[in-house]
Amino acid sequence: MEFEILLSLAAGDRHGYAIMQDINERAEGTLTVRPGTLYRAVFRLLDGGLVSEVEGPGGITDERRRYYSLTKLGRQVARMESQRLARQLVTARARKLIKSVT
Repeated sequence: MEFEILLSLAAGDRHGYAIMQDINERAEGTLTVRPGTLYRAVFRLLDGGLVSEVEGPGGITDERRRYYSLTKLGRQVARMESQRLARQLVTARARKLIKSVT
């Protein structure tokens, strides 16, 4: 879940509901994110310094929506995890577990 959140925030700052929508859309029905699951993961990312809470667009503050942003560390972690997963895909293709995309 944490990696999915980092991927979502790599596209820009978002509030929690927008993160959920992005993840659900990218998962194409294979994953459904619920608020409790999302916010527990967001709090872990906040505690780890991978994301930070930021003001909404135009400096607007709304108690109902908290906006989150990747930190420098969060971007580095997302990049490293992406590279790790890419290596796994190479192996999965070599072992004919998935087809190569052309």
